[in-house]
Amino acid sequence: MEAARKGNIEVKDIRKTFPQADGPDIVVLDTISLRFNPGEFISLIGPSGCGKSTLLRLIAGLNTPDSGTIDLDGELIRAPGYERGLVFQDPTLFPWKTIYENIAFGLRARGVYRTGKQKIPEFFKLVGLEGFEKSYPHHLSGGMAQRAALARALVNDPKVLLLDEPLGALDAFTRMNMQDEILKIWERRRMTSLMVTHDVDEAIYMADRIVVMSARPAKIEQVITVEIGRPRRRDDPNFMELRARILQILHFAGSRQELQYYL
Repeated sequence: MEAARKGNIEVKDIRKTFPQADGPDIVVLDTISLRFNPGEFISLIGPSGCGKSTLLRLIAGLNTPDSGTIDLDGELIRAPGYERGLVFQDPTLFPWKTIYENIAFGLRARGVYRTGKQKIPEFFKLVGLEGFEKSYPHHLSGGMAQRAALARALVNDPKVLLLDEPLGALDAFTRMNMQDEILKIWERRRMTSLMVTHDVDEAIYMADRIVVMSARPAKIEQVITVEIGRPRRRDDPNFMELRARILQILHFAGSRQELQYYL
């Protein structure tokens, strides 16, 4: 499959700081190096504020590192690009546009709407929003709005899908349903997928590998391969064993107070 042969990400010696007006710069990422293989599903997890979303934004090209490089298929990432789709925790849909126009926005921004519009119905079907083309964002539930945001990210056929806590604002039942929907889309299209999450169960349920980051300034505590077959059961003894292992790592990566955030 062509999509599975693309989307190789190389993060090399990345350092990122943010200035403060009344004090020294805050070091968020400290010499981070990682490799994400084409078609993998990766979860990034770590103490609150450790720099997970910062790393994702660097890969998206929304921010630039102080030092180090990030390559996609051998090309240096310098700015945002359509080959990297990004979904935030807030769906960030344009409230004055219909769902169709929201999903079509990426094609219009690239100047390829006339040649690419015929595939838009495919993405409504892919995310289960058929019949809502003429609806507006305020007509949709939180889960449906996030489906629309996902379709908007996918319509440009990205090599890489970046998910910044995309399910964090949803209720537990909707969140589990959306986890399954995202996995179905990933299994069908096999783009490299990176998801920031604070939920250990979510990371285990969805990822091929889990990157556990330390407290700020972030370093890589451990990269764990999830050796549990798919589809996964949350009551699988191996699932529970891995959950306990990751929580133990997070205990040392953060603090006792932060640990309760993952439970």
